[in-house]
Amino acid sequence: MQQSHFDVLIVGAGISGVGAAYHLQTHCPEKTYAIIEARQAVGGTWDLFRYPGIRSDSDMYTFGFKFKPWVSPKAISPGADIRHYLNEAATENGIDQHIQFGQKVIAAAWDTETALWTLQLKNLQNGDIHAVTCGFFFSCGGYFNYEQGYSPEFKGRDEFEGQIIHPQHWPEDLDYAGKKVVVIGSGATAVTLVPTLAKTAASVTMLQRSPTYIASRPEQDTLANSFRRYLPTKWAYRLSRWKQILLHLYIYSFCKRHPERAKRLIIKGVKEQLGDDYDVAKHFTPSYNPWDQRICLVPDGDLFAAINSGVADVVTDHIDAFTSSGIRLQSGDELSADIIVTATGLNVEIFSGMELSVDGRVINPAETYCYKGMMLSGLPNLAFSMGYTNASWTLKSDLVAEYVCRLLNHMDAKGESFCTPMVPEEGVEEEPFMDFTSGYVTRALASLPKQGVSKPWKLYQNYIKDRLSLGRGAFEDDCMKFGRVGSAGGEG
Repeated sequence: MQQSHFDVLIVGAGISGVGAAYHLQTHCPEKTYAIIEARQAVGGTWDLFRYPGIRSDSDMYTFGFKFKPWVSPKAISPGADIRHYLNEAATENGIDQHIQFGQKVIAAAWDTETALWTLQLKNLQNGDIHAVTCGFFFSCGGYFNYEQGYSPEFKGRDEFEGQIIHPQHWPEDLDYAGKKVVVIGSGATAVTLVPTLAKTAASVTMLQRSPTYIASRPEQDTLANSFRRYLPTKWAYRLSRWKQILLHLYIYSFCKRHPERAKRLIIKGVKEQLGDDYDVAKHFTPSYNPWDQRICLVPDGDLFAAINSGVADVVTDHIDAFTSSGIRLQSGDELSADIIVTATGLNVEIFSGMELSVDGRVINPAETYCYKGMMLSGLPNLAFSMGYTNASWTLKSDLVAEYVCRLLNHMDAKGESFCTPMVPEEGVEEEPFMDFTSGYVTRALASLPKQGVSKPWKLYQNYIKDRLSLGRGAFEDDCMKFGRVGSAGGEG
């Protein structure tokens, strides 16, 4: 008989969910748990995206788990290697035995009288719906819609006689050898696709409305590989990880404090790759400052090599309309194409689109405030995992998972049944959930929770601050209310 109650339910078997499960069974070994996963495999994003050349856009020493060393010599690693790493982590630790595949959470309802969440799960194979309860609900399903990527309306789209592909739904049998390909976009997906497609395509054009900061870095980290040769694996990994953490913090701080100097250095690097005759000012010089949007990394300058080879090129212009044979630009130029790839981004969707309610009242996450970057005001016994925008996702997801475990143990020790972040009576001075100008963020801001300007309502993009706050900070504060079943007024 299928188990119908767990102490903790985790949604998502991607990098956040696998990490959360590891920390839970390590730090709260008496707790029962399950992972609810809509797909049929471990991996999350890395199982979903299968476009050519997919790879990490940050180093694997910080993107990898704290508890499992990354031992490949490639610091910037292919998607297939990351999928293998995640599956290995799940299998080695018995986490795979706790995953319920092919199940999607469509609603989650909290009941204060019983201090339980009731989740409605839909079996995606037969459509059946059944309920399961838990004491604590941990959402690790990422931040975007897996079913549909963002694709703007292009005039004349139906007239194009070739294939139109979104990278989120890349056909396994797509043959682009000898074809003319236009990739619309200039973010991490586009700069990954272009050099990979250029290996066999007749031509590849990256069509962008405006430039993105792009920096070349070695695919392999020489110092990290040296550590691994001369030190035990765990020590080598720990040193490599901290080297990268401190380096990222320094680079981010430098870019924010000295944006013009940072801009000149990045542009200088592009000029060194492409030469003085290339129009770097037009195609690789953004109008915004570094780290107002994420900087794209290209391993060993592969994008620049593809451009220098003559197979790939960059066009900076606006689309007027699709035509039967390609794309007509507002400048009047036309791009001929057999295949158009719309690398135009994601649709942000937190909590995987499920309906949340508390004691019968439906909760709109956009009307809540984010507490410590991992809980929402007014929602008891609920946490969610969100990574950094300026560093590796896993650095933050590891901290959140460890905090949840500490919180659960704290409640057990105090005899508490639930905890709820509550906005103080005087309110919170608010600001947007993400201080980022990327399109996928600005399109979604109205649907995202709010944050405050100071702790505990401030979402810090700083691993050291979060490590101190989440790793060692006290649970008792004026904004966190604890309660137990049957107590007067609901508070302990």
